[in-house]
Amino acid sequence: MEPKKVRFYHKKWIKIPYRIVLYSFALYGFILVGTYVAMKFKWTNNSGQIDVNNRYFQDMNDKYNQNFKVDSISVAKHRLEVLNRIIILNDFHPHNAQQILTAYQGNHDERLTLQMLDAVDIRLLKNKRYQKRMNKFKFEKIGIKKTGLSVFEWMNIEEWKCFKEAVSKDKKYIDSAAQVTGVEPRYIVACLVGEQVRLFNSRREKYKNFIAPMKTLALEANLSYGVTGIKESTAKRIETYLKDSTSKYYLGKQYENILDYHSINKYTNSINDTMSERVQRLVQFTNHYYSYLYAAVFIKQIKMQWERAGYPIENRPEILASLFNLGYTKSIPKKRPEVGGSVFKIRENEYTFGAVSYEFYFSGELSELFPFYPKHFDWEQKKKEENKRIFQKKDLISE
Repeated sequence: MEPKKVRFYHKKWIKIPYRIVLYSFALYGFILVGTYVAMKFKWTNNSGQIDVNNRYFQDMNDKYNQNFKVDSISVAKHRLEVLNRIIILNDFHPHNAQQILTAYQGNHDERLTLQMLDAVDIRLLKNKRYQKRMNKFKFEKIGIKKTGLSVFEWMNIEEWKCFKEAVSKDKKYIDSAAQVTGVEPRYIVACLVGEQVRLFNSRREKYKNFIAPMKTLALEANLSYGVTGIKESTAKRIETYLKDSTSKYYLGKQYENILDYHSINKYTNSINDTMSERVQRLVQFTNHYYSYLYAAVFIKQIKMQWERAGYPIENRPEILASLFNLGYTKSIPKKRPEVGGSVFKIRENEYTFGAVSYEFYFSGELSELFPFYPKHFDWEQKKKEENKRIFQKKDLISE
């Protein structure tokens, strides 16, 4: 009987399916082991890259920190420069000129407006006609071809229009996270922009078929989570540093409990029911509050780390965004920080996370929803302290 049994297993209709099933399980096991090893040794971590325009970012920061004068004569000079440069920009990119002019009319801040114009200048370094106009500050139009497009090319694609509609729906969640943490809403959105824009190419079909019609943000649910792409390990460290008063990232007792868990809240849905509660809070279809809250806390913790080390970066959204993308391990305070982060392509052009966040912040885009704040962190606390000083002064006068 034994020979018959052997011949039975050698029949093609038994042997071929058997081998297919066997090899499939072997391949699946290999993938699982490979993924585990890659995550264990952090091969999946993005090492990042320094942006090609890093020197310009640093030069601009030095210019406004060291050489920017605010006496009455200098302010008048800055105002004239602002208006002249907006006029010149209007001959090349009226869209950007209008965005910057609108922001200037709202805040009357020459320093901020000049920074917005500098952000544009980086993208026009190779435009000889623009540079010639800038150097000579001429007002006449010399046969220049106007365009209704943005100088920031990645803002001219269809996905960006969809993103703007989608993020407008999240304003209440972004503002709530900003209120709780004291982080300027526009700083939070700058990090969101970097995370979402880098998916324009890699998930182009998904944007066209789902995200664009629904006018919603891309929700990540694999290694990085939520609309701001928070890794679970990063989320855990954010929570830990909130309660560790000895940490260089510690924000103070008033912030210790803002990410506490509550048993009455349930965050499960059809795609996150096997994930930890920490990740479940990030992977929500419509309520993205925790994505913004974790991002805001991280930004503030990094800002606090650098401030304690003697290298404040609260006025550098491009550095905070770069570090948001790279994580705690890459946050090493120093005198001349570098702009960069993960590198990605949008259409055929290459960008870094930090540069895209910088360009958005100073572009004036969405400023009607997320305006520029005079202070980027703890603006309400600073306002309370100022009011307290005013009242104390009045009391002294009355006495």
